[in-house]
Amino acid sequence: MIKGLWWKLTGLGLILYSIVAGQMIEVPELPVIHETIRNLFYHVCMWFAMFTMFGTSLVYSIKYLTGNKPKNDIMASESVYNGIFFGILGLITGMIWAKFTWGDFWTNDPQLNGAAVSMMAYLAYAVLRSSIDEKAMRARVSAVYNIFAFMLLVIFLGVLPRLADSSLHPGKGGNSSTMQGLDLTMRLVFYPAVIGWIIVAFWVLQIRARKRRLLQNVN
Repeated sequence: MIKGLWWKLTGLGLILYSIVAGQMIEVPELPVIHETIRNLFYHVCMWFAMFTMFGTSLVYSIKYLTGNKPKNDIMASESVYNGIFFGILGLITGMIWAKFTWGDFWTNDPQLNGAAVSMMAYLAYAVLRSSIDEKAMRARVSAVYNIFAFMLLVIFLGVLPRLADSSLHPGKGGNSSTMQGLDLTMRLVFYPAVIGWIIVAFWVLQIRARKRRLLQNVN
């Protein structure tokens, strides 16, 4: 029992630490961003958790296509649903940040538009799965689509924003990255926060997948 709890308690502890410390530490005086840089401990961590979940879903989709095991389809689909959840949290926290730094919840920015397109691609994955009744076909078609969706994610969030010339987002369009302004104190909060949220994401994934496997009687 203790062996299965230690990593979960570690994740919760890291998140609690980052929430408390993130509001108490002194932050560098950066132009435009100012005190809103504290959102780095939440917004960016949501994206790390999202990418981790979508990456996990990619791995299990490939495993399903090579082995046709239902448990891999369950892990792939639940990873996507979990990733969508963290992606929505990332969008919400990002919109709040944008409001305080750019004056609007949403701007015509390549990074924001790329995030919207990527989320729509994964929402389409959920719609696709719900539209196919036959289990084997649903699993195979959604696995193939999931590979396509991950490629879109990399292109729209990892490649195109870096090539854009007009992006307001830190680290894109020639702007300096927010990470470049982090001192040691902020890094000691940021990295534990990232690890904590990723651990909790896997914990939630474990619960969701176990429930699905029990309901579908899949070993």
